[in-house]
Amino acid sequence: MAILFLSPSDSSAEWLPELHRQLPDREVRVWPDIGDPYDIDYAMIWRPPAGVLKQLPNLKVMLSLGAGVDGVLSDPELPDLPLVRMVEPGLTEGMTEFVVLQVLHWHRQMEAYRAQQRDGVWRQLPQKLARERRVGILGLGVLGADAARVLTELRFDVAGWSRSARDLPGMTCFHGAAGLAAFLAQTEILVCLLPLTEETAGILNWETLAALPKGACVVNVARGGHVNEADMLAALDSGHITGASLDVFGQEPLSPDHPFWSHERVIVTPHVAAVTHARTSVGHLAEQIRRFEAGEPLENLVDRKRGY
Repeated sequence: MAILFLSPSDSSAEWLPELHRQLPDREVRVWPDIGDPYDIDYAMIWRPPAGVLKQLPNLKVMLSLGAGVDGVLSDPELPDLPLVRMVEPGLTEGMTEFVVLQVLHWHRQMEAYRAQQRDGVWRQLPQKLARERRVGILGLGVLGADAARVLTELRFDVAGWSRSARDLPGMTCFHGAAGLAAFLAQTEILVCLLPLTEETAGILNWETLAALPKGACVVNVARGGHVNEADMLAALDSGHITGASLDVFGQEPLSPDHPFWSHERVIVTPHVAAVTHARTSVGHLAEQIRRFEAGEPLENLVDRKRGY
């Protein structure tokens, strides 16, 4: 029995020592050096090439190395096997840190002050308190709920929207198509933490952005596929959207000539909001293997119909 580690963006040099420490009785093989494919019974994956997993006849469980699984579900030949998404403290903490950083950046008007610095202007701008600033979280899964919790602790007026009804302490929760319009109308800083599915693809389009109050800001740390880039640029250029923090893009790396790079209202980061760390996540992976072999339910099992 062996485990396959397959991730174009993760260093096996970081992962292998921790995998060997927590799974000492398991052989770990790193793609593409898999040896005999019949030996592989577990696959730890991030954006595997299409058709690769189908070639493992004894594969039992697929373990995603990321919180999102759209890069796995996009494989048209994906085996009909359990797929577990990554839920671990380090990933959640990192995402919340990044979201809070961006919300505070726009709340405290740091782009305006940076522009003043470039022009040598000393001027204090009117400033709301956090409790007077309405932040909206699109997506109330593990990541969205944790970001909302910390923003609430910082006294922001937080609301959230999800596909189905949720009840989270300290915030107003909206749900479904009927609740989206009311949610957007009150949101001054919008944070997207939705899974990417057929239903949510392109959700940050002109219709959605126009439904926000004039002067709103957008933080997208979910997937690039959520953003209609032409509509986002139009909303920014019109001034309806004051600023956007964009960490994910439809094409990554972002093309060097993409207008987001030079746009004065946009902060571009290279998909770094939350990174899966071996030291905090291998325990989760090992626990799923233990559960499967003990006949216990797997945690964070993906519902393929929903896409998350």
